[in-house]
Amino acid sequence: MSVSILEQRRIEAAFAKGIYEEMAAELGAEAAQRILRNAVVKLAVQAAGEMAAEAPGGQASLEHFVSIQPRWTREDALRVEVVRQDAEHFDFNVTRCRYAESYKAMGLEALGAILSCNRDGAFCQGYDPRLKMTRTQTIMGGATHCDFRYRWDEAAKG
Repeated sequence: MSVSILEQRRIEAAFAKGIYEEMAAELGAEAAQRILRNAVVKLAVQAAGEMAAEAPGGQASLEHFVSIQPRWTREDALRVEVVRQDAEHFDFNVTRCRYAESYKAMGLEALGAILSCNRDGAFCQGYDPRLKMTRTQTIMGGATHCDFRYRWDEAAKG
C-alpha cells in the first residue's frame, strides 16, 4: 500500500524545514518563504496533471475530481462535511485538519499554509482549467473550518 498524502506531507515538511531554515539564514525569511511557496505550487500543478491523466479516457472531470478526494482524507486526515454536490459544484467544509495538526506538532505552524493550503488553488490549475476553487478561510489560518467551494466551468476549457 502506498504512503498516504498525510504521511507524505509529514515527510516533505521535515525535509522542507531544514531547507527553509538554511534559506532563511542566507536569504531572509521573506525570500525563503517565496521560494518555498513557488516550489510547492509547481509540485502541486505537476501532481494534479498526473492525477487528471488517471481519469477515464484521460478526460478530467468534476466527477473524477470528487472520486479522488479520499486520497486526501485517508487516515482521517480531513473531516469533511459536504455542503453541495451536483454536476457543476462540489462544496464542502473541512472541520478537522490533521495536516494543520501535524505542522503544529512539528513546529511548522507558520509554514503550514505554504506547505499545504498553498497547493489547493494550484492543484486546480494543473488538474484542468475548468476546475475553479474559492476558499475564504482555513483551519491553518485560525478559522473553525476550511470552506472549499469547487465549480466546474465548462466555458473555461483551454
